[in-house]
Amino acid sequence: MTGREPIPLSVLDLAPVTEGSDAATAVRRSVVLAQHAERLGYRRFWLAEHHFVAVASSSTTTLIGLIAAATESIRVGSAAVQSGLHTPVSIVEAFGTIDALYPGRLDLGLGRSAQRRTELTSTDRQSAPRQPDEIVDGLLIPTPFPVESILNAPRVVAAFEASQFDGASPPDFDDAVGDVLALLAGDFEHHGVELTAVPGRGADVAVWIFGSSKGQSAQTAGARGLPFVANYHVSPSTVLEAVEAYHSAFRPSPVLAEPYVIVSADVVVAEDKPTARHRASTYGHWVHGIRSGAGAQPYPDPDTADSLDDDARPLVDDRVRTQFVGDPESVVDGLRTLARVTGADELLVTSVTHDFDHRLASHELLATAWGLGGH
Repeated sequence: MTGREPIPLSVLDLAPVTEGSDAATAVRRSVVLAQHAERLGYRRFWLAEHHFVAVASSSTTTLIGLIAAATESIRVGSAAVQSGLHTPVSIVEAFGTIDALYPGRLDLGLGRSAQRRTELTSTDRQSAPRQPDEIVDGLLIPTPFPVESILNAPRVVAAFEASQFDGASPPDFDDAVGDVLALLAGDFEHHGVELTAVPGRGADVAVWIFGSSKGQSAQTAGARGLPFVANYHVSPSTVLEAVEAYHSAFRPSPVLAEPYVIVSADVVVAEDKPTARHRASTYGHWVHGIRSGAGAQPYPDPDTADSLDDDARPLVDDRVRTQFVGDPESVVDGLRTLARVTGADELLVTSVTHDFDHRLASHELLATAWGLGGH
């Protein structure tokens, strides 16, 4: 990026299970990818939490510990721990345990997907009118996808219920974040009784808030003066309103004097555009599994997969069109636009392909073109 220092890039790993492979291989590949990202100069390596799908980072904190052990300096974290599926105590004790061996390297990302699902499926909620595509200073903001339309799919409901105790309900997100912060600081109380997380109290863990809209996640991150991650790769239609809400709510804190925003993006980089497009050509198939309620399936091989059915395309259109796919120069240009329009202080990139060597190459080509100081 000529004329100034490039903003940092970080890696989001979904640990995808690919067609013809298995979960154990996906876990081993995550470790290799983290080591690769560290050598290339990426700042962070974050892992997504998903359950009952062909994604091998479901036990996110366990994998964070394994990757921290296999690397030396890169920050490792969660993107994000689903607060509705874990108590603040279990979260802080787990991260505190890892921090005991790898102090100062952990990013604890928190998300409210379980609580948000409950809100979206409430009977008194009415869907907002769909807005047309917009191009904002060169960045595509697509027509919103009505996520609530799939939340009652039998597999989605079963997975959600199986992940919780019977009768459990997600806690208020701001309360959960407050408890995590109190446990880390060592000033946590429950019903007037002081309790200490061991390990956990005093752990050098950075807390991040993830959000896809202008709702409570953005509000909590801003009001508590915490860094915020806006998910362009998941919900591109709402990224600008999420960032705006965070900035509006921001209050300085001991953590941050000014807002700090990371924006995520899905990328596939190859030596030339046709090759990149081919390697990314089954992304729509994979997203369709998620959007149809079937869950993420093993990532398809573009050399053998059939074309995506025309009836399926509207379900994945916003995600496919907001991928950054191409040669290094074109992807860098697209990411520069994303950073400029959103005001991102850092970008978080995920690159999913069937062939693992192509994933490694995508991250390496981007790191070189972006000007990361790898070794």
